[in-house]
Amino acid sequence: MQEKKYLKWYNKVGYGSGDIAGNVVYAFLSSFVMIYLTKTIGLNPGVVGTLIAVSKFFDGVTDVFFGAMIDKTKTRLGKARPWMLYAYIGCAVTLAAIFAVPVDMGRTAQYAWFFIAYTLLNAVFYTANNIAYSALTALVTKNSKERVQMGSYRFIFAFGTSLLIQSVTVGAVSALGNDAAAWRTIAVIYAIIGLAVNTISVFSVKELSEEELNKAESEGDASGDSVSEEKYGLITAAKILISNKYYLMICGVYILQQIYGAMIGTGIYYATYVLRNENLFGVFSWAVNIPLIIALVFTPTLVARWNGMYKLNLRGYIIGTVGRALVVVAGYLGSVPLMLFFTGIAALGQGPWQGDMNAVIASCSEYTFLTKHKRVDGTMYSCTSLGVKLGGGLGTAISGWLLAFSGYDGDAAVQPESCIRMMQVMYLWIPLVISLVITIILSRMNVEEANERLKKEKNTVI
Repeated sequence: MQEKKYLKWYNKVGYGSGDIAGNVVYAFLSSFVMIYLTKTIGLNPGVVGTLIAVSKFFDGVTDVFFGAMIDKTKTRLGKARPWMLYAYIGCAVTLAAIFAVPVDMGRTAQYAWFFIAYTLLNAVFYTANNIAYSALTALVTKNSKERVQMGSYRFIFAFGTSLLIQSVTVGAVSALGNDAAAWRTIAVIYAIIGLAVNTISVFSVKELSEEELNKAESEGDASGDSVSEEKYGLITAAKILISNKYYLMICGVYILQQIYGAMIGTGIYYATYVLRNENLFGVFSWAVNIPLIIALVFTPTLVARWNGMYKLNLRGYIIGTVGRALVVVAGYLGSVPLMLFFTGIAALGQGPWQGDMNAVIASCSEYTFLTKHKRVDGTMYSCTSLGVKLGGGLGTAISGWLLAFSGYDGDAAVQPESCIRMMQVMYLWIPLVISLVITIILSRMNVEEANERLKKEKNTVI
């Protein structure tokens, strides 16, 4: 039976554009906050890394909290869209604040300013916005193909935005004076753009009614069991998630991906001090993001051809891991062209998972329904925000600690040999190891097959 279609092309594009807003925050923050704080403001990278790590204790439970709040929300706009809309206002303000640390403040006050703004952004505003945005995948359509398409559109915009930000930011800051005021101006511009696009994205889709969502789930459950209307609190929600092994796998992969991205973000240091040309950071961004976008374009077709996402994701990441291994070889050979080529191969292999990840999470939510008979879409999508915050924050913190440990000096034009070696470890070796671990996890993440098996078992019982 052919699945019912819920979305027009412009709904999918409008939804996908929301990740322009998300990556105005994430790509800008992950790629440039450390070098802004250490080189422009003059803060110690080890202290900054520690503050970021400590910040994670404050937002450790907010992912599940906001996910549960979204599940309980009932408004004219739906469950998720109000959170997505209003939370971004806070994202815009705190993003600008992070890149507006007053230069005439004392060091302690500067650290406090950054810590408060960073924690508010991650623990509150970005969490609410990102979980709501991701949850829309399960709330605006029940069609599995449309979910994959939404994910592909989303990440095409995401990687396109990352490419643009990583390509133009260094030049834009230099053109504006390459000082603290320049960083502040760029941050305000990005915040305004993000606020506008996020608003457009919110109103480009409409959530399905509770009746439609429940009807769709009940029809998919051969046992005839209805969706539980039982209200559950934060602890119960957490227990539901922890009991789902696929949720834990997705969380693990998401966290590792963000650490991977943070390490790739240290490419600004690698380009500046190892390759001796900071403009190469933008070139490497092209080598990463263009193949990712190409892969995303073909992901829906490949998912349909291979009758699911599991084989595509696993085989893609095997290619990605081999590609990263060859980047390491090219790096030690000192060949930038080969590094760029193999970086592109790695990104091409990693692309399909990026495109269908939201659809995999939706399948993970279906697994919870089939085993627990509860709808926890908003709570389930907490893994997206949890991964971005925990992984991205931990990755940035680790980069700060490693730079400080290696003797990095933001005022020095030439870094010590120990620091150069550390930059090679951060940019070459750590991404390779992470890619290998993700590949191993993906080899165990066949949630689609598990769902089909559960449905057949219910049919057999009946």
